[in-house]
Amino acid sequence: MFGTLSNIFRLTRAAWTLARHDAIFPAEYQSAFPASARVLGKFARLIAIRDRAKNPGERLAHALEKLGPSYVKFGQVLATRADVIGAEFARGLSRLQDRMEPFGLEQARATVEAEFGKPVEALFSEFGAPVAAASIAQVHRAKTIEGRDVAVKILRPDVAERIKRDIAAMRLGSKLAEGLFPDSKRMEPRAFVETVARSLVLELDLRLEAASANELSEAAVAAQNFFIPEVVWPLTAKKVLTTQWIDAIPLTDMDAVRAAGVDTVKLAGDLTDAFLSTALEQGVFHADLHAGNLFVTKDGLLWAVDFGIMGRLGRGERRYLARILHGFLTRDYDGAAQAHFDAGYVPGHHSRDDFASALRAVAEPIFGKSAGETPMSRVLMQLFEVTDLYDMHLQPQLVLLQKTMVQAEGVCRLLTDDHNMWQASGPAVERFMRRELGPQGRIEDLAEAFDRAKTILKRLPDTLDELTETAKALRERESRTPASPTWLIAALSVTAGASTAIAILLAVM
Repeated sequence: MFGTLSNIFRLTRAAWTLARHDAIFPAEYQSAFPASARVLGKFARLIAIRDRAKNPGERLAHALEKLGPSYVKFGQVLATRADVIGAEFARGLSRLQDRMEPFGLEQARATVEAEFGKPVEALFSEFGAPVAAASIAQVHRAKTIEGRDVAVKILRPDVAERIKRDIAAMRLGSKLAEGLFPDSKRMEPRAFVETVARSLVLELDLRLEAASANELSEAAVAAQNFFIPEVVWPLTAKKVLTTQWIDAIPLTDMDAVRAAGVDTVKLAGDLTDAFLSTALEQGVFHADLHAGNLFVTKDGLLWAVDFGIMGRLGRGERRYLARILHGFLTRDYDGAAQAHFDAGYVPGHHSRDDFASALRAVAEPIFGKSAGETPMSRVLMQLFEVTDLYDMHLQPQLVLLQKTMVQAEGVCRLLTDDHNMWQASGPAVERFMRRELGPQGRIEDLAEAFDRAKTILKRLPDTLDELTETAKALRERESRTPASPTWLIAALSVTAGASTAIAILLAVM
């Protein structure tokens, strides 16, 4: 009971904080709101801070910073979508990406010493002030005893407790959303919160982030131009992560990127290829690809940092995704529709042909268009209408993928209006489809079938024993009557189970 009241208080505090910054129903967007929202907006502005920022995005950024790291993550996603929320709004939100207020150097040093049980001077010959501060951690430039330049990431003090409270409040908020707005159930708000909660909790152990960085560096080999800093394992602990230092330009500083003569059109294509190649080829992808986590060297090499949130896809999910993307790329809308049905994303009672026609209506107007030619806000609205019409529920396992696709495409728009998502996606999808439909894919299919067959055969003796015991009990109970259909079914089940296992084994031999 006390916990629920505390969460209600936190949700109320969130609404109050947004209202104080005129960020809940901004005055600049009153004409776009329904009448009820306009009334609430006028009431909220009665308590708004005077002399607040003119940019509504900056006001929202200030509010989210006060609310905590979980809310900041939400703002970071919005900041990549200038085409949806407006360029001015996005500029205001961009401060969330890597320019948050850092905590003190002494606190950082104390965390390092507590984690390793040694003074900082015994670990690093140089340890500088923070060079970047984000919602969960900040980064310091340092030099190891051996003279190697490194980046040292340190968790914010008490961030774990703050995230725990945020998650509890968001869980309550998702329940209230489903109760007050039944139509929201289709979007699976509870599943979405659980996915976000899981990723945030994982971010609190930097040893896991180090492992993710190492894993992604192996997957990045599949991409055309994508690099991951090397982890310095002896200087990595739960609250401290040390990696090689990268001399590169952050993509948040587009003026510097252009001044360096970087080919931004190619870089946008490389980013799209990196995301899809790692996701499809290796089933792992960087799931927080906002501009603050991406860097480019003067010779055009693309680097990523911050591996707290990683996405993973099973082979089956990767196949469905590739089939859907391939259908759009080749304008095979029947194939894309069938992939949705095969994956269970669209309930079977709907017409596949009708759904294929709906996909065609969304894709054809934007096919082959560059970022500058595509009104993405209209496309997103149409996609939302399609998912509603066909009872498509949010897929929890794809939440991070969808969120990262939004982020990556948003960063590409920052780089250039000439980015063509169709051309950039094609090579990675084609490579995967060739592999999956070719000899390598067939061999992997056989290997999986063989593994399943082995599992069935291992379980077969136990299954036969159980069926025999069941048959024996039935026979004893029905000994005074002729053989019943139940006994026949049990006997047939034994035979069918053995036959199935043998047939599967023979099929893969």
